[in-house]
Amino acid sequence: MSAVNLNTWTHSNFMFNQVTTTATTRSRSRIPSFYFTKIPISVSPIKPSSKPNSSFSVLSLLTKQEPIEAEEQNPIFNFKSYMIEKATRVNKALDDAVSLREPLKVHEAMRYSLLAGGKRVRPVLCLAACELVGGTEPMAMPAACAVEMIHTMSLIHDDLPCMDNDDLRRGKPTNHKVFGEDVAVLAGDALLAFAFEHIAVSTAGVSPARIVRAIGELAKSIGSEGLVAGQVVDINSEGLSDVGLEQLEFIHLHKTAALLEGAVVLGAILGGGSDEDVEKLRKFARYIGLLFQVVDDILDVTKSSQELGKTAGKDLVADKVTYPKLLGIEKSKEFAEKLNRDAQEQLSGFDLNKSAPLIALANYIAYRQN
Repeated sequence: MSAVNLNTWTHSNFMFNQVTTTATTRSRSRIPSFYFTKIPISVSPIKPSSKPNSSFSVLSLLTKQEPIEAEEQNPIFNFKSYMIEKATRVNKALDDAVSLREPLKVHEAMRYSLLAGGKRVRPVLCLAACELVGGTEPMAMPAACAVEMIHTMSLIHDDLPCMDNDDLRRGKPTNHKVFGEDVAVLAGDALLAFAFEHIAVSTAGVSPARIVRAIGELAKSIGSEGLVAGQVVDINSEGLSDVGLEQLEFIHLHKTAALLEGAVVLGAILGGGSDEDVEKLRKFARYIGLLFQVVDDILDVTKSSQELGKTAGKDLVADKVTYPKLLGIEKSKEFAEKLNRDAQEQLSGFDLNKSAPLIALANYIAYRQN
């Protein structure tokens, strides 16, 4: 896995290298530790630069406006249609899985946030990874839904007054504003618990060993060495003046990238991927996970609340350290371009047609507008 080169910004990339070392030196049978949208879409991988420190073309990285034209230029893969089809099936599966039943209040709260829209990037990544290694969509759909349930839980809890204290999510009042803090906490807890039940009970056509492996992987990605680790360090970093790039990378590799990585790896495991396939896709996901957060940081200071569907500028108000704060907007855009290229390099050994959705998803994450 090529290093995320931040040497020009006085960063040693310690966390990324540590994650890679940990993942490759452990036994294959164990789960690696996590130490550590108008969009131009192309299904052609970004070609690696011949010079490791060459400048990137990023002047329009987050401002291009013609997704339809980009799609029409490639008759082989239509990303817009792909996302609509996949998201529609994911939404139906989520609606069926979390039905309205007693006790009504908590299930209403669960469904309010779970079915509130969203890009469904994580479940689609899970499905695409499964199909890339030879699996089928039904094999990974329960896991894809589980990942989205956990993601929704994290949003409900993030928005609480004791965390980010936010009033707006996906263009609607946050869960606790509608149902109260007590029910919002319980709705998040219920989604978390049901996510694991859903994988265990509803996954079909996959060996028990692979289902257990997938459950373990997902649990690891969101626990005290995954998403929670990133949240804790993020909270403790608010208002500090000495937070550097290494600590910021740790926060986002855990807080954001870990669950994205889990989504991709679950798909690869359940689809029957080899250990080599799983690890290549793990690296791909880690890059796009960090890319997702870098772009999120940029959008937080360049877009309005109406454009984002959530409160803009809240990181600045909370005095949180972000990539634009440490690097500036333009260097952050260059870093995003580098992450996108490095991510797509991990797909070079796979069939181009089968990897087209993941290539397009990486570009989608890089160029999204909300």
